[in-house]
Amino acid sequence: MDAAEITGLFTRADGQFLCARWGRPIVPVVFGVEDATLQTVKGAIEAVVTLANHKMAETDPELGANLMVFFFRDWAELLEVPNLDRLVEGLGPLVARLQAARANQYRVFRFDEANAIRAAFVFVRMDDALAEVDAETLALSQAVQVILLWSETAFTDRSALAVAGEQTILRPEIGALIRAAYDPVLPAVATDPTHALRLAARMGDVQ
Repeated sequence: MDAAEITGLFTRADGQFLCARWGRPIVPVVFGVEDATLQTVKGAIEAVVTLANHKMAETDPELGANLMVFFFRDWAELLEVPNLDRLVEGLGPLVARLQAARANQYRVFRFDEANAIRAAFVFVRMDDALAEVDAETLALSQAVQVILLWSETAFTDRSALAVAGEQTILRPEIGALIRAAYDPVLPAVATDPTHALRLAARMGDVQ
């Protein structure tokens, strides 16, 4: 993966380059799944966090949990979650927009004073398409998409995952990119496209 490809993964719809990682340990909580699936989702998050050489924690001193993952059947269900409208600004209009678009997933990020990721909310509507995806694949996909602030279209044309035999795995180059982005020498947030050159250089070291 060269610098141009990396740049595309972090270039927003408005043309701005923005690469941001978590600035604090990740504390996940998952809603709307059975215990077995809960362990699968948390296991996928832990695997990706470990890959990034980042940390998880039992609690976030400010929010309690800072990564909230919701699984549901209808977007309207989010409007019934107590106090969610306090955590996600403009929840009502957002739900209406996602209903109109017939979206099946959406992520909301919150940032700290340095613009590193402080919290994230992951919404997954289990429509017919996602219902056919096995839990391990779905969980790994969501974990990858929340470990960094990717472009909105980062994985539209090509998934971050690949099939190896009968197992779904993270594409090696995406794994290497995640590890590179969490190199402590690099800033937690970068808005200059030349950051992609620094990531590409480090990917050669970690692949």
